[in-house]
Amino acid sequence: MSTRHTSVTAEVGLRLVLPDSPSLPVLATLRYDASDPYAICVTFHTGADGSAVEWSFARQLLTDGVTRPVGDGDVRVWPTISDAGQLVLLSLTSPSGSALFEASLNDVVEFLTRSYVAVPTGSESDYVDMDAELALLLWDDRA
Repeated sequence: MSTRHTSVTAEVGLRLVLPDSPSLPVLATLRYDASDPYAICVTFHTGADGSAVEWSFARQLLTDGVTRPVGDGDVRVWPTISDAGQLVLLSLTSPSGSALFEASLNDVVEFLTRSYVAVPTGSESDYVDMDAELALLLWDDRA
């Protein structure tokens, strides 16, 4: 396991796609942390009061989604071209609703490139603390 702690963040401007209405701007933070090397986290800054919503999903899902439609269920990602240029669409679904976001393909690719410089494909397991993960699996909170 690598003891080097590496994280990558990027602030990106997204567009929330609304049916029968103009899309709305949404500021989001993309975060990749080597302590959870298979995942990325997206924080959607949802209001002037500082409220935020976080979603985590596989880095590989976002990587694949910049070139082809991927995902089943809660998270789906696919590329598209519009008047605004090359985009990546991110569809999120939960029991409380669903949302569709547009992101600049360049912004997403730049973030992903930085994440793969930090932790290259195939070396993710070098960053997993197997002892800690095993302890979590075996921990019994009933004691």
